[in-house]
Amino acid sequence: MVACAYPSPALPSPSHPMAKTGYGKRPAGDEDPHADPEFAHLSPRDREIAVFVDHLEEGHAMGYKAIAAEHPRYGQQAVRTSLRSLSDVGHLKQIREHITVEDDSMRWVTRTYWSRTRRSAQWWEDFARERKGRIVTEDHRPGLARTDEPETPAPQAEAEPEPRPESPSDTAYRTLAQLRDADPRMPLSESDCRSLASLAGEWLSRGSTPQEITRALTEGLPSTVTNPGGLARNRLESKMPPKKAKIRQKAASRRARVDRVIECCITCDADERTTRITGGMCPECRAEWEADLAAEAAGEVPAGFVPETFLSRPDTGVVDVARRAAEVRAAGGLRSRTERAL
Repeated sequence: MVACAYPSPALPSPSHPMAKTGYGKRPAGDEDPHADPEFAHLSPRDREIAVFVDHLEEGHAMGYKAIAAEHPRYGQQAVRTSLRSLSDVGHLKQIREHITVEDDSMRWVTRTYWSRTRRSAQWWEDFARERKGRIVTEDHRPGLARTDEPETPAPQAEAEPEPRPESPSDTAYRTLAQLRDADPRMPLSESDCRSLASLAGEWLSRGSTPQEITRALTEGLPSTVTNPGGLARNRLESKMPPKKAKIRQKAASRRARVDRVIECCITCDADERTTRITGGMCPECRAEWEADLAAEAAGEVPAGFVPETFLSRPDTGVVDVARRAAEVRAAGGLRSRTERAL
């Protein structure tokens, strides 16, 4: 965890939720992970939210509702305003990437990138442009977020050719041919071994080992065996193990490529295909953000004001009956029980 140069009374708890696949915090990179945060240019509230976000782990939910639910000081309205401010000054960027998988399926994945260092609009444009063409895979916990960069293989010394592995049919034939070593009463001829190899191979395909086949063909033999080939066939057929249930194996991860990258609004679903995005916000969200800042500057709403409906810990629905009764009495001009007792 990064050392914090700006102490905050609120840091993420271990219970902070992870985002859905493809969403959540992603580091923009290109900065020292152990450096102090560069938040001196931010207002006290924005600085506190920035410290909170900076301490989130990769993949943690970055929505204003998720942060407000964990933050003890600020609710949804305050957190939403601060996240917009962090986007406007260059710490936060939301990018939508179009992914084409090698099975020809396609999807849009939204990433929320975080930079502890303040970045310019040009830097973020270059960052988004460099995302295009990246090869990504879907076998990582946060979704398709990690890149699979090509690596230059290290030169290797010429290795000796490995021996050819024995095929199941070879194993079946060898197992039958070696029966005479396990029990002299079962000396199978070469013709017997060839004709019985398919039955022994079926045993192997059902999960049996050569030792289990040998034991099935040699246990409980009569004192004299006159027809080893016939006895072996009878036992291979009558004692055939059941087929194992087929287990669906997880499909191998498919390679996927980012073939389009577009910028989207930090707090709504709008993107640059349908509107202009500036400072990480669409015009509607920017107007709302500027109005919130103006109201705070004019003193109409205290900075960090948390309306009752936006409390970080919503009302649990439990009613304080005594308090509610006192409020009703006061509204009706009646004295409270305490006043009547005096």
